[in-house]
Amino acid sequence: MDFYNGQALLDICEKEQIKISVAMKEREVTMGTLTNEEVDKKLEKVLEIMHNSSHRPIEKPGKSIGGLIGGEAKLIHDHAETSQSVAGSILSKAMAYSMAVLEVNASMGLIVAAPTAGSSGVLPGILMALQEEKGFSDEELYSGLLNASAVGYILMRNASVSGAEAGCQAEVGAASAMAASAIVELMGGTPKQCLSAAVHAMSNLLGLVCDPIAGLVEAPCQTRNAIGVANAITSAELALAGVEHPIPFDEMAESMYHVGKSLPFELRETAMGGCAGTPTGCKLGCAICGK
Repeated sequence: MDFYNGQALLDICEKEQIKISVAMKEREVTMGTLTNEEVDKKLEKVLEIMHNSSHRPIEKPGKSIGGLIGGEAKLIHDHAETSQSVAGSILSKAMAYSMAVLEVNASMGLIVAAPTAGSSGVLPGILMALQEEKGFSDEELYSGLLNASAVGYILMRNASVSGAEAGCQAEVGAASAMAASAIVELMGGTPKQCLSAAVHAMSNLLGLVCDPIAGLVEAPCQTRNAIGVANAITSAELALAGVEHPIPFDEMAESMYHVGKSLPFELRETAMGGCAGTPTGCKLGCAICGK
């Protein structure tokens, strides 16, 4: 079993009356060399790494190698417990966990690229928050991982998940789309609603540039993961409520790719534009590089 685009995936789910996660797992088994049990073992390892990377910096914060981030996840985590917090418990936790993963990544720790290191906080941030707030088991989160993987697979095949190729919309945008789709399935939505959520997520971040200060995956990457989390939750809520996007998933993926290719090279991971190109961004870059 394989699917080359979103419509093909929906057709399979409709014909077989299965969830996206089931279709993705069947693809992994039939197209590869793994058994169902071996896939589960890999998912177990992925979830373990996601859990550790999303919690460690909150328990023991520290500075990144470049020195631009470190401790922000704990700040969000602690602020959520005060009367000044304006975000709900799910969003606050998801933000903190997503930012924590970026701190681990920026200090040479072990993370899961989902789909990239620069966007690695979005999916685990949401899955960990949902597990704590909604009581999902690890096995249920496996379904979320598989669902997200299906969306990521299609975007890698037909568009891009590379900031150097198509901007941050292709990294955090893709991660947000993956997470939005996963949320919908976990909350009992249909495959069609899953891809609808992914479309909302891509659309909302269309055109987002990739402008890492000093060329490091630290700032503004960390807070963009937090925005990716908020966007995924919003997009999932829209889809679950029955709000449909007028553009189909495959057309939105193609649009995202073309928009990304239209971005000037200064805004595609070169650290020459956007935040990195500001006077302060340049000073920080020079200080870090020792020039």
